[in-house]
Amino acid sequence: MIPNTNPILLQYLYNASPEEITIISNRVKGYSDEQITQFCQIYQSKRKDPQLILITCLLGFVGIAGVQRFLTDQIGMGILYFFTAGLCLIGTIVDLINYKELAIEYNGKKIAETLMMMGMISAK
Repeated sequence: MIPNTNPILLQYLYNASPEEITIISNRVKGYSDEQITQFCQIYQSKRKDPQLILITCLLGFVGIAGVQRFLTDQIGMGILYFFTAGLCLIGTIVDLINYKELAIEYNGKKIAETLMMMGMISAK
């Protein structure tokens, strides 16, 4: 168990990485259990699992490059990867190595978006 973590986060986000739980714990510190539950329910439907990003990176080796970029809302890069065969496989290999960072970056944006949507933080 991650120290100083609200058990509600662990209950709803059981498949999240420790880094992701730590980020969320720091962002929702001081909020009520009801607010945290509502956040978890909304965020769970928006987040992307790093293993999904990994699997879609592997699709680049069989001819469908760029799916991971479309999943992480990087449409321009997805189109570029698709038409250049993953930048001649180099971009696909880089994404394969950095798939966790792609997921953490995407999920971090979705954490902020969800909190802002709920009115729990102001726009920065």
